[in-house]
Amino acid sequence: MNAQQPRRDVFEALLRTAHSNPDAPPALRWNWLEAAHVVGQPDFRLHLRSHQAMLGLAWHTRDLREAAGQVFRLVLVPLGHLLNRLPAGNTGRSRISAFRPMPVRPEIRRLIEVARATASPSPKT
Repeated sequence: MNAQQPRRDVFEALLRTAHSNPDAPPALRWNWLEAAHVVGQPDFRLHLRSHQAMLGLAWHTRDLREAAGQVFRLVLVPLGHLLNRLPAGNTGRSRISAFRPMPVRPEIRRLIEVARATASPSPKT
């Protein structure tokens, strides 16, 4: 099994939950996306996808400040991976410095644990 598979499964479960609950309060949808960012950040593709999803939610909620911050982060992702400068625990939102490591908030940790417990393995490729 691919060593990244469990991370990918948890990431996909979090993203799927955020996308499949459009009537959930935006704050909750942001929490799912922040959890996906924390899980996916070490993997370049997942990290990029988390910011794309955040940009989509920012656009959907008409939060132009957040959208601009997500565009900035999408530009920073390749550089962060190239220089190995990824701030652990950072939730990826524009109101948080893109360079600040941080402890994972309890509510984000709980969402990750639930996703880990319920994630179904991705099909083998």
